[in-house]
Amino acid sequence: MTDFGSEKAFERPPQCEYQDIVDGRISFSPQSSSENEAQASGSDRNVRSTSITTWRGFLPCLTIFALTGLLIFSNRVQVKDGYLCLQRGGSQSSASVTVLEGEIVPTTLPSQTGHHRDTIKAHLRFPGTQPKARIKSREPDPSPQQETATSSAPLPARTVLQNYEVAQPVLMPYGTSDSDGSTDDDGSLSRDDCKVLLMRRDFAWSYGDPFVGKYTPPDCDFNRVVINFTVVSHGRQYDRLAIMYLGDIEVWRTSTAEPTVPPGIRWTYLKDMTQYLSLWKQPQTLIFDLGNLINDKYTGIFNTTLTATFFKSDVPTDTAPPSDLIIPISARQSSNSSVWVSQFTVPAQNATNLISDFPRNARRAVFSVSANGQASEEFWWSNVPQSDTLAFNATAGEFPGYSPFREVQVLIDGQLAGVQWPFPVIFTGGVSPGLHRPIASPDAFDLKEHEIDITPFLPLLCDGRPHIFSVIIVGLDDDGNGNAKLIDPVNSSWYVTGKVFIWLDDDPDSITTGSWPTIQALPPTISVTSSVTTNETGANSSLLYSTFVHRELLISASVKTQKSSDTFSWSQRLSYSNKGRVSAFGFDQINDMTIWGDDAATGLDVMYASEYSYPLFANSSYTIIPPAGNLTLFGHVRQSKHQSTKGRGNVFPTGLEAFNTRTRKFSNPVLDTTKEGEAWFFQSGDGATSSGFGDAYQTFKFSGYSDHGALGALEPDVQLYWRNISAVNGSVVYDYKTIASRIDEGTTVTAGKPGFVGNSDGKGMGMFAQVDDGRAKNGHFGLRAFMGRNGN
Repeated sequence: MTDFGSEKAFERPPQCEYQDIVDGRISFSPQSSSENEAQASGSDRNVRSTSITTWRGFLPCLTIFALTGLLIFSNRVQVKDGYLCLQRGGSQSSASVTVLEGEIVPTTLPSQTGHHRDTIKAHLRFPGTQPKARIKSREPDPSPQQETATSSAPLPARTVLQNYEVAQPVLMPYGTSDSDGSTDDDGSLSRDDCKVLLMRRDFAWSYGDPFVGKYTPPDCDFNRVVINFTVVSHGRQYDRLAIMYLGDIEVWRTSTAEPTVPPGIRWTYLKDMTQYLSLWKQPQTLIFDLGNLINDKYTGIFNTTLTATFFKSDVPTDTAPPSDLIIPISARQSSNSSVWVSQFTVPAQNATNLISDFPRNARRAVFSVSANGQASEEFWWSNVPQSDTLAFNATAGEFPGYSPFREVQVLIDGQLAGVQWPFPVIFTGGVSPGLHRPIASPDAFDLKEHEIDITPFLPLLCDGRPHIFSVIIVGLDDDGNGNAKLIDPVNSSWYVTGKVFIWLDDDPDSITTGSWPTIQALPPTISVTSSVTTNETGANSSLLYSTFVHRELLISASVKTQKSSDTFSWSQRLSYSNKGRVSAFGFDQINDMTIWGDDAATGLDVMYASEYSYPLFANSSYTIIPPAGNLTLFGHVRQSKHQSTKGRGNVFPTGLEAFNTRTRKFSNPVLDTTKEGEAWFFQSGDGATSSGFGDAYQTFKFSGYSDHGALGALEPDVQLYWRNISAVNGSVVYDYKTIASRIDEGTTVTAGKPGFVGNSDGKGMGMFAQVDDGRAKNGHFGLRAFMGRNGN
């Protein structure tokens, strides 16, 4: 450790460009400029506490980043022989820095002008020591090597932690906008839009108490709608699921970030809702259900604002035009003031509707399903074979079962119409909370729906009779000898809704006819294995298991509408693999999973195909230390999402509309993202305190085929959006992105936006929602189910 009182403390390392401290900021001041030195050193203004940012385990000579307010610019900070050095990294002329851990001692230096100047001495402290800052007097001193008196100063104010889900941009009236709301209208583009406040609500104790409001269409011409959901919160709270309805129809599903101590967190998400245009054109009951609870332990209130921007745009797209009609497949409770919300909770409820008013002049129909697991099904992809649920009952407790495989089935009159193999959404408290602060996992703020084209069923559905639509969730039941079959129901719970988008013929008296659908859907191919290892005492110490599933289906029919007659087909091919290992007597677990799928619809001027894969690797462990029962959680997660769409006819906006213009059009979007991180979580045995730290990075690429590239190219020829973002201990330390501009002349300008965008205090990791103790209770599974939230 450097002796701050020694003469060496006043020597200048030749590599350093010395910086003056002026009112809590470090400003560039070249050594050759005596004018700048005199200006900085002669001030009698108080110097507020200023420090360097360091992270656990980093050596003093490691280069770290200087933080400026909420922005981290490319200027670099370096600790050399105990000195803090700033290097020019761009045009920014100053940078403020903040204490995480460590100590600074400004000292006086002689100068050629007779004035002294403040430099910074720094050393790292080990974890557990108290960070502090000392500021020396800045009065001129005729004897520079004589230390003056010291006085303490407060640390800089904490700043609100900005949270993100990285996603492709959306089209706004002013052009292309980041989905996190960070792209603002610069006034360079004309606007013809109107904005409506849909909701302002503080969700405190809100279980069973959703927001309910009346929506009236705005008095403006529009054909596109984008909502803006902005939330601020502070305190301690779990992540919470939220569902937005227009009447009985679910239109959006999202979840919250976990807040921090004051001033807390903030996030914004922009969602293109143009596919619901027929609903936005009519008065609606708007219901927003965000169940939350407040008590002496969980103090975080979610202060929410929901707005919608309505505007007119003639941008070309590959998506189908908004449907003429949408029929809900839901619990239909929007007129029941004691319930309001219309989700099915499966398996407690049957997700079934009898539809008696299906329009007979339908020319196309697409079923959209929204389903995600909660409670003991939140981490369904980590479940074990049903035959092994009690393998660690004596140590870690019972494990959730019915395998790590889930299939969402859509049935029409009891016949299989299509399936969804769900994307494994990991919410912001999942596995280990530090993985997601401040970068949420893919789809955590925007849980996507899956499209199943049911046009082959139109000759049946348009016969004027009632028809039954059902959604069921199935897993696998095995006998312990390698044999498994689909099983319904699974554990609790799945939140499920559906809807049917319907396009109508012009003639209301037209009746769609044709042949009843031919369904080629053999039972899926299933392979399961498992083996348990015991130690010398006979206790089960580890479980090794694998699950492989493959399914293909083809549904086709001859369909005759008012203006067309054709054979329409819907096909799906899906493959699933999951290799799991549970060790340390049930306290450690690894899952390596991949879902791959290929969906296609052809006929009646529709040619649409979507290929997707969802790789996920998760390594988790937890330790309870007696006698106090202190808890440690560790998580390492690598998650990817790859999706490409070809043709024309998908229902939901793809993101290409944000880049298309009247003179240049992109098609066949390709999305490719990977997020990876590690995190630790700590909690006292009484649950009174919790903390953690972690790091994560994510790359996100969104591409398309240009008019020229679509002619036979095997890969997208234009990268439209790219983002590379990294965070350490709750602060974004790197964020680089490029966005292709929308220019009507047909050229594409890629604007690089390098730099470091984040929070300056770096203390976003300080507090998390507590974890319940680790044994199964109240009919729920225990702590092994990642955080043991028991459905709270």
